[in-house]
Amino acid sequence: MTIAPSATEAIAEEPARRGLLRYAVSKVGGALLSIAMVIVATFFAFRLLPGDPVRALAQGRNMTPEQLDLERRRLGLDKSLPEQFLDFVGQTLRFDLGTSYEYKRPVLDLIGERIGPTLLLTGTALVMAVSLGIWQGARAGWKPGSRFDKFSTGVSLVLWSVPTFWLGLLLLMVFAAGIGPIPGVFPTRGIESVDAPDGFGYVLDVAKHMVLPCLTMVAVVYAQYLLVMRSSVLDEVGQDYVTTARAKGLKDDEIRRRHAVPNALLPTVTLVFMRIGFVVGGAVTVEAIFSWPGLGQLFYEAIRVPDFTLMQGTFLLITVSVILMNTLADVVYHVLDPRVRSA
Repeated sequence: MTIAPSATEAIAEEPARRGLLRYAVSKVGGALLSIAMVIVATFFAFRLLPGDPVRALAQGRNMTPEQLDLERRRLGLDKSLPEQFLDFVGQTLRFDLGTSYEYKRPVLDLIGERIGPTLLLTGTALVMAVSLGIWQGARAGWKPGSRFDKFSTGVSLVLWSVPTFWLGLLLLMVFAAGIGPIPGVFPTRGIESVDAPDGFGYVLDVAKHMVLPCLTMVAVVYAQYLLVMRSSVLDEVGQDYVTTARAKGLKDDEIRRRHAVPNALLPTVTLVFMRIGFVVGGAVTVEAIFSWPGLGQLFYEAIRVPDFTLMQGTFLLITVSVILMNTLADVVYHVLDPRVRSA
């Protein structure tokens, strides 16, 4: 009896599907364990910071010790540390991140208001960094040792080693405040001007405010994509299919674009997923420098008080996004790369 080809393929694919399911379940389980550890670490780490949030909130107000004690009870800070921890875990499991000490509003509402500007900034920076890194990495890896390879790799490594806050302050000082013959062209802070027009003029105004913070983020992260893409293309250059394509008379540019680059993209695609969470986390420094009204600026403001609930909520969101993106990257890599599936 002969088994139909479709039935044979289905039988062959069944172990692969089961393997993928087991792999995904194991990764999700590891992610949940990591999130549980982050919840514990988040609570206790911020309690080690110096400062009393009640006294910080009472600055400029003539409050008696009795009033301070009443405020401490209202915030739940009169409870023992284990009791506060159990309350925090219970609220987190109910997706309730508490109420901000400073703003007197639910933390989730504050995060909802600030997440848009952060996604706008980090999303734009990520697209630009990935595009620039892939383009330069593909060209540099195709002709290693060339002037383009040496220049692009050298510049990217220098920018990668520069501290984000230093580069941001430098760009702010030169291109926003102006220095010497260089006039200040871009805004120094915020996401929009006070007198911003409506319609397309508003879009241009926001874009003008994005230039410096976006440039700062791109400059310090695009080297990762360049180096990974360069290494992947270098591996593809020596493959037999490239030699065969050249023997057939195909142009180098065509071989690179249609064959080498698509085959070399897998590690870079995986890196993009892994770095999404870190890009959001890295926005803290940039947003604080340029007063960009996003999650990073919100987290910075919470640290100054200190506002425990707001710090916990924003930090937890950023950290969980990193864990989830890393888990997704592992699963995507397992799906896309047949060598991993067969291992």
